[in-house]
Amino acid sequence: MIERSAKSAVKEWLSNGKDAFLLTGARQIGKTYLIRQCLKENEYPYLELNFIEQPELIEIFSGAKNAKELLMRLSLVAGKTLEKGKTIIFLDEIQEFKDIVTRIKFLVEEGSFRYIMSGSLLGVELNDLRSAPVGYMRIYDMYPLGFKEFARAVGVGTDILELLENNFKNRIPIDDYVHTKMLDVFYLYLIIGGMPEAVDTYVKTNDLAKVAQVHEKIIRLYKKDFSKYEVRYKLKLREIYDAMPGQLDQKNKRFQLNSIEKGISYDRVANDFLWLKDAGVVIPVYNVSEPKLPLVINENRNLFKLFFSDVGLLTSCYSNQVKISILNKDRSINNGALFENVVAQELLTKGHREYYFNSKKQGELDFVVELDGKAVPLEIKSGKDYKRHSALNNVLKNADYNISEAYIFSEGNIEVNDKRVYMPIYMIMFLDNTKLDNTIYRLDIAGLGSLGSGL
Repeated sequence: MIERSAKSAVKEWLSNGKDAFLLTGARQIGKTYLIRQCLKENEYPYLELNFIEQPELIEIFSGAKNAKELLMRLSLVAGKTLEKGKTIIFLDEIQEFKDIVTRIKFLVEEGSFRYIMSGSLLGVELNDLRSAPVGYMRIYDMYPLGFKEFARAVGVGTDILELLENNFKNRIPIDDYVHTKMLDVFYLYLIIGGMPEAVDTYVKTNDLAKVAQVHEKIIRLYKKDFSKYEVRYKLKLREIYDAMPGQLDQKNKRFQLNSIEKGISYDRVANDFLWLKDAGVVIPVYNVSEPKLPLVINENRNLFKLFFSDVGLLTSCYSNQVKISILNKDRSINNGALFENVVAQELLTKGHREYYFNSKKQGELDFVVELDGKAVPLEIKSGKDYKRHSALNNVLKNADYNISEAYIFSEGNIEVNDKRVYMPIYMIMFLDNTKLDNTIYRLDIAGLGSLGSGL
């Protein structure tokens, strides 16, 4: 059974949540399965309603004038007794009936039941899904399996992962045997990726051809979604998506608008890119004019790299022979795009706002993030010459940037050289901001109270 990190958030809500809960994310990442699993494991009585499989529900519920009437219709549809204070209502695929989100406040206030929901991020629908009244619904974003989840799924022990995390934190080189095996797991992740059905298929069969069939099915499903919106909103979603593998294979991975239409301006297609981002299908990494805090002030949204939401969907565009060559670590294959795609995924799931920096004078940094209150460059190297990084050297020498540390992720082992911290590529799974133990701040305004009547 594949264990997901999102499970703890769902279980925590089941234990003490009084508000509604929305688990959201791209299609096919296991949201419905996870909610069912948590409800069954904890033996909660629940009613599941799916607005795609049961479209008639939309008409039934949309006619309700208030919470009382909606609950009456809910009881009739259930066909069974709903226990007040016990039964949990699971509303699936709610993007098909966005109005349910606006009614959540009244259903929560009424208090008869608790409500957990799942919704896919289908572009323009997302804004409406997130417009529920504050305080009545919590939202948790779910993603494909990260590398740590994948490693667990294929059999890497928790004790090994804890050992690796300790090495990461204390910057202790990893045992050579463990290091080699973890690189094998990482290269397998490049092919399988983190879509739950693909991972489950591999775990059960070890058959890469069957995994490829899963990837093809998911991409067909995505493109079917694209077609619904391309016609309605005159978007170029398919053209952008199909152009991405070629764009990422270039030395300069910045997305070139000319690849979809010559002479086109960003303003004309900005909504297309936003749709794909909001749908959880792509990950944009925007340019910053300087690698200095706050990074968001230096952001340039007209320049960006565009990564796949899952590295397995990227490699599904490759031939089977190329996939085997990747697994065999064939040096003739350039894995730079795949390595960077994994890093983009990991940074997103950990809540980092990710950027890249490019300067004609200094060169390009693959990623720049804010880590523990500092701007930190990340260089991603897939070859043996991972200690050659002229752009990073230039940036570290620039006193204006005041960069105290940079990470280089590669196939090499852990090593520290002045401001340069070399880490194995799989260690990206541990690049988190340090959690603050104390966020209480008390303002001292002694002497600024009332002046009294003596003045």
